[in-house]
Amino acid sequence: MRNLAASRVTLAAAVILALGALFGVATLSRPAALAAGGQSASARSATVTSAVRACPLPGQGGAEGRVAMIAASASAGSGQAQLIPLTAEGSVTPPAATGSAAQPGQLSLPAIPATSRHARAAPTASSSPAASTGTGTASRSASNATTPNAAVMIQASGSMAQGLEAEQTDSTGLATARCDGPGTDFWFAGTGQASAASIRLYLMNVDGQAADADVDIYTEAGLLPGSTDTGIAVPPYGVVVQSLASLVRGSHVVALHVRTSVGRLVAAVSEGTGGGQGGSWLPAARAPAAQVVIPGIPRTPGSLQLYVVVPGGSDAQIKVTAVTPQGTYEPTGAGGIDVPSGSAAAFTLPALTGTVSALRITSNVPVTAAALVPGNGIGAFSAAAGPLEQQGVVAGNSSRPGDLATIVLSAPGRVAAQVRITPVGFGSGASAASAAGQTIAVPAGRSVAVKVRLPAGSKPRSAFAVVVTPLAGSGPVYAARVLAAGGAGGTVQSIIPVTSALTWIPLSPVRDSLSTVVP
Repeated sequence: MRNLAASRVTLAAAVILALGALFGVATLSRPAALAAGGQSASARSATVTSAVRACPLPGQGGAEGRVAMIAASASAGSGQAQLIPLTAEGSVTPPAATGSAAQPGQLSLPAIPATSRHARAAPTASSSPAASTGTGTASRSASNATTPNAAVMIQASGSMAQGLEAEQTDSTGLATARCDGPGTDFWFAGTGQASAASIRLYLMNVDGQAADADVDIYTEAGLLPGSTDTGIAVPPYGVVVQSLASLVRGSHVVALHVRTSVGRLVAAVSEGTGGGQGGSWLPAARAPAAQVVIPGIPRTPGSLQLYVVVPGGSDAQIKVTAVTPQGTYEPTGAGGIDVPSGSAAAFTLPALTGTVSALRITSNVPVTAAALVPGNGIGAFSAAAGPLEQQGVVAGNSSRPGDLATIVLSAPGRVAAQVRITPVGFGSGASAASAAGQTIAVPAGRSVAVKVRLPAGSKPRSAFAVVVTPLAGSGPVYAARVLAAGGAGGTVQSIIPVTSALTWIPLSPVRDSLSTVVP
């Protein structure tokens, strides 16, 4: 026994000495920059070299759809962006590209050829018990509804991946929704079935392996029971369309939490008043937090609907403040709002008529939110978004007679913001790096609306892109593009929250630690 104990002590001592020797060698052989301090003197970053986006329904069911895309990159290197159709059946290898672009910094408007594909749908409530709760393994049979313009993915590399942004357009050329990137967690909030006869969830797989999604459905009555019993299977390079209206009959607010247990997806949601596909698109909302900001509330007549989601186990106490050009204030009826845990709620805010703004929602528990303003079709949605980092881009903006594109900038914090807004015309030959921009100051606690028009040298009535760049020293700034027909105060066609279009990604700092060698 003594020999065994002695052996164990000897072995432990040998391991400690070996680890110490390894750490000492690593310390002596590491670069001098790390020897001077706990981390490298300068932050490390990696250039974006690949990016993927997916558009659920270019053309909105019309004869031909288009995608507006631009890579707002300062790099002069080579790159390429290809449009690849996503089919109901999927594919083990990427299907053949239907279009491409190779000019970073310039706006492209590739067309999506009309097809006769059928959208693959998860089982309906009448055919599967699992589907009646909002989920279920998708069947391989085609649905009755056709999708004249199938979903597409944009696969970019090199300089075309840096600052990539894309939006799908309807048959008139109007940008209706942002083409989002793949992820494992998405939130949406919008009006319920009482106002939207059609509610459709699009799940797009941009990878070469199958993905599996779970969907939580919240209404004013709470979390729909059993809504995540089984998953929705989405084949590689495939798309699944789930109709949800029959599952939430009579609801006044519907919120969706889409997450994957296997793989990653791009999720999109449309709502409409009729039975056809398309309608108004819900922008993806930021993940729940104690404070969220909804940008881009336009100046429009009529009441605003606010949708709040409380996914946790504690009730929420909500306070809403409006960030306007005149300052920050609490609208009538926007303070002391209580929302039960595990539910979604809808509120009417009539006091915002006549001014642009952002909405800041604060809560004692994590929440997320969206807003609906009167407009084209069922209306126009904005949703909780993050502050801009590096730059933000809106690729598709209309210059048709009577259309007015406005960038609403908001600095809800205590530090003023300063940004540069740069329009980039289609077919003008100018790029995002060479086009002239306009510097805009946004006072702390206020919002500013900036009209953007075609830059000089552009073709009349053509589309154009807008790049929004926070300048050095700027405080947090939130932005959204509002497109209205009939000028300021006219019918709102669409609202697109501006998200960060990254050209580089920061890398985590390296510090002295035994955690890399000790299990």
